[in-house]
Amino acid sequence: MTDTYNNFYINGEWVSPEGRETLEVINPATEEAFATISMGTADDLDQAAKAALAAFDSWSQSTVDERLAVLGKIVAGIQARTDELATAISAEMGAPIGFAKAAQVGAGMGHFATMIQILQNYEFEKAVGTSIIVRESVGVCGFITPWNWPLNQIACKVAPALAAGCTIVLKPSEIAPINAYILTEIIADSGLPAGVFNMVNGDGPTVGAAISSHPAFDMVSFTGSTRAGRQVAAAAAESIKRVTQELGGKSANIVLDDADFPTAVGGGVENCFGNSGQSCNAPTRMLVPKARHAEALKIAKAAAEKVKVGDPNAEGTTIGPVVSELQFNKIQVLIEKGIEEGAELVAGGPGRPDGLNVGFYVRPTVFGNVNNDMTIAREEIFGPVLSILPYEDEEDAVAIANDTDYGLSGYVQSGDIEHARKIARRLRTGNVHLNGAPADFNLPFGGYKKSGNGREWGLHGFEEFLETKAIMGYGE
Repeated sequence: MTDTYNNFYINGEWVSPEGRETLEVINPATEEAFATISMGTADDLDQAAKAALAAFDSWSQSTVDERLAVLGKIVAGIQARTDELATAISAEMGAPIGFAKAAQVGAGMGHFATMIQILQNYEFEKAVGTSIIVRESVGVCGFITPWNWPLNQIACKVAPALAAGCTIVLKPSEIAPINAYILTEIIADSGLPAGVFNMVNGDGPTVGAAISSHPAFDMVSFTGSTRAGRQVAAAAAESIKRVTQELGGKSANIVLDDADFPTAVGGGVENCFGNSGQSCNAPTRMLVPKARHAEALKIAKAAAEKVKVGDPNAEGTTIGPVVSELQFNKIQVLIEKGIEEGAELVAGGPGRPDGLNVGFYVRPTVFGNVNNDMTIAREEIFGPVLSILPYEDEEDAVAIANDTDYGLSGYVQSGDIEHARKIARRLRTGNVHLNGAPADFNLPFGGYKKSGNGREWGLHGFEEFLETKAIMGYGE
């Protein structure tokens, strides 16, 4: 028996879809459907876009206090329904339940809470002589979000957009849509005026494409693959929309010779495998001095073998399954490719872990003696697979780290913080983490090169949703 989520949220009401197509939502731990959603059409999206457009004039003129009241109620709603959201995320995409609650739901709530702090102190107007510069809402926004950090990626778009006075149409991932449905219920109870927030389920080629090309949208924000990002940007170009994108990554983790190797290498393995390796900023390429390569492999092997893969609801599970059969098969092909191209298999390998015959479980895998021309060093695997690359010297390490199409994140490990800082400044990435420093919701998140454009999170993410207007003669 599956739960059914038939309706979409448009213009302040739960409405029936225009079409009749449905999709089963699969639990990757059991390979069985646990929910069914309706799949939207371009007509559904058009209704939502028109509702958002009609609501924009009023909401864009709302006061800071009105926006703060709504955001506060959303935070309270997430807090009240944390367990329900965590259960949904775990069932949708396989995260261990504790991780789903603390990290996945925690991140979503964190973005709303951060935006409240920013909005309380933000100056929307600045006097310049007899003129003023005004920051105001960019307009009607269309959001296309992914399955790997589903609530996080919705929140880091919706929270700043609401704070900026924008109106919204959200298309969450059809693979992990139930958390979005719950969040929409929370938003519906927040006192937000009708039409400000709308949610339509569906797939990328139908609803996503309609968002990208629809003339009502002033801005499209997309998180997903670089391939799909190109399609979004091309479709949006016709109407000159603002487009922000958070795309793929192949982040390097440079372990310098003066680092504490057990901590740096072991922590790097753990970080790479977190969320079953399904994070765009995961440190999937570990760079180590050539003279200490064998030492690093020994530490990495021991760390990988400590990872407990299993039922997301079981005590002690470190990582659950990857999200789908499609993703499982892609990872298997790339693991086989690593072996075929001559990388040294240090831990893991093809197939499921022992005793896990049902569910899309992947063996935590470490490759050594990888060079940067190998497929596993070039392509985003999006699974628990780490490539360890030896480097000759620090110049070589920086060159290898920057020799990638991506530039989302980077990592540097050193016993000397000034040494780490020096290397960090040379990395062509939007983020750099020194010595295991965690992410910070107040700081901008986004990438260079094919990792996208624009920034999310914090003040920079908020200002992506603002236009700049100069009014001359204002003070005369």
